Amino acid sequence: MAFRLKLVPEVTHFDFFRHQVLTFGFSVAMVIASIVLVLTMGLNFGIDFRGGTTIRTESTQPLDVGLYRDTLQPLNLGDVSITEVFDPNFDADQHVGMIRIQAQEGDEAVTPETLSAIEAALQVVDPSVKFVSTESVGPKVSGELIWTAIWSVLAATGAILVYIWLRFEWQFSIGAVAALVHDVVVTVGIFALFQIRFDLTIIAALLTILGYSINDTVIVFDRLRENLVKYKSMPLREVMNLSVNETLARTVMTSGTTLIALIALLVLGGDVIRGFVFAMTWGVIIGTYSSVFVAKNIVLFLGVNRDKKTEDPSAKFFTEKVENADN
Repeated sequence: MAFRLKLVPEVTHFDFFRHQVLTFGFSVAMVIASIVLVLTMGLNFGIDFRGGTTIRTESTQPLDVGLYRDTLQPLNLGDVSITEVFDPNFDADQHVGMIRIQAQEGDEAVTPETLSAIEAALQVVDPSVKFVSTESVGPKVSGELIWTAIWSVLAATGAILVYIWLRFEWQFSIGAVAALVHDVVVTVGIFALFQIRFDLTIIAALLTILGYSINDTVIVFDRLRENLVKYKSMPLREVMNLSVNETLARTVMTSGTTLIALIALLVLGGDVIRGFVFAMTWGVIIGTYSSVFVAKNIVLFLGVNRDKKTEDPSAKFFTEKVENADN
């Protein structure tokens, strides 16, 4: 007999909606707190959105941020941000720094002459320093990227709204989109709280989170639609609890295996992709939570027209499939 790993029993009877007001209230509080954090603390925009040049340096000597800043001050580069990058995978004599320089007036990027002057100035105080990579984004391009990122997230959310509306009912679409907005806003709030760099890779992570979250939501919605046909007289809350319990093993297994891969990347992947992986890891956790405690709560609050549901074409198709299987 083949060995089957079971993270949860095949049959469970958890009451996911026992404290629905508290769980939904907690979700609303997280969204409000995230908005406040973004408005008060702001996001630590990367070079993609701020415009300017980012220089990644490496040295065998310990990085002295204050000394680097004093050395570059006579060059009149404007706003200069210098941070040291820490990673457990670095060698003992590998010291990595990130130098961010604001977009220079009249130039889309720092000129090669300016880069040479920066490198020469730093080599005076640290002869072993070398430039590993240089990235530049002009102010005009960075502004366009911000709006492109916003529209991409809104377009994805709108497309999901229409899809869920057509596949299920309007109550389901509102619940699903509310859960997606919850996931995105709370994730952005976490980035504002910890001042993690926010760049185009994070936008890619947010779009991936939308897809992952809606996938889990649709699985439970599909089971809920089937159970609404099978248990016509059962109260909506009990049908929803049954549907979540029936898909719980699948949800835990999918989210658990995804988290194993993401945590491995978070620990061993290095600082270059750490922001992206962190957003994905948090997104999987919050997306799984919102599928039940946001999307399903809203559907439960709004209610479902049970009489109309029995005449739904997709429900009729499901009933015919069950009857054919029995015959």
